[in-house]
Amino acid sequence: MARVFVYGTLKKGQPNYKHMINTAKGLAKFQGRGRTVEKYPLVIAGKYNIPYMLNIPGTGHHVAGEIYSVDDQMLQFLDEFEGCPDMYQRTLMRIEVVEWEGKGGTGEGVLECFVYSTTTYPPEWVGLPYHDSYDSSGKHGLSYVLRESR
Repeated sequence: MARVFVYGTLKKGQPNYKHMINTAKGLAKFQGRGRTVEKYPLVIAGKYNIPYMLNIPGTGHHVAGEIYSVDDQMLQFLDEFEGCPDMYQRTLMRIEVVEWEGKGGTGEGVLECFVYSTTTYPPEWVGLPYHDSYDSSGKHGLSYVLRESR
């Protein structure tokens, strides 16, 4: 099993969460909530309002998200879903555990998790507003456009 940190449309309550619980695509077990140890820019970009974490450590915010344990089949699905390595690149990042599932506690330390961030983005994205967490129906007014609606 590998650990994956998701910060965008794959989180609970977001438009693509259905993929995380579809066992036909593999297994993904929710572990808890976390945030990046380093700051990164999280932007909403493109005509489909897709959340992207730009791989620029030290800029932006500590990005909030969810930690999952996934099997090889789910990891392979996520690589394809995230357009890896062209659109996003899967890299290891240090994630601070905010809340561990089932323990009710906080501050469980720091884990290394795979994160889908990008170094392949148009330069103007650096000038977009930075977010510390993502919600498709957030105050930003940039609702994510599902693939089947494009």
